[in-house]
Amino acid sequence: MADEQNGNGAADESPVFRMQKMYIKDFSFENPNAPAVFQAPNQEPKVEVNLKLNNRKLDDDHWEIALQIMAKIVDKNNNDKTMFIMEIEHAAAFLMKNIPEEHQEMVLGVDCPTLLFPFTRQIVSQMSVDGGFIPFLMEPINFMALYQNSKQEAAQQQN
Repeated sequence: MADEQNGNGAADESPVFRMQKMYIKDFSFENPNAPAVFQAPNQEPKVEVNLKLNNRKLDDDHWEIALQIMAKIVDKNNNDKTMFIMEIEHAAAFLMKNIPEEHQEMVLGVDCPTLLFPFTRQIVSQMSVDGGFIPFLMEPINFMALYQNSKQEAAQQQN
């Protein structure tokens, strides 16, 4: 692939950042108490959600960012009987070219998951509907706050 040239014939060194492809790496939906779970009166769901963010370098200019989400929903009014359990690993390949080294960690930990999460949220919602339940709408996630908290924790552990 030839280098892009600017008007002066020099290679363009401006930063490039974009999502190139989204894909589901792993997907699981369990409804262990069907059909009885649909007949229970006065259901009051209790939600436990775990989120993990992974990234790995694919080549010089490409990174894979993956959101791993595990959600377990139980009925508080029925002895915490499991309504459903879902797990998803939703990922995307990002092109990151000419991003300054000092910004790369924030782009990987904030910008990439912020772009990916709305699509993951939609898949999770549709998965719950297809499983026979109302849409499971995950709360929006502030990836900047998570990033800042992890930096603070790392700094505290060093001291």
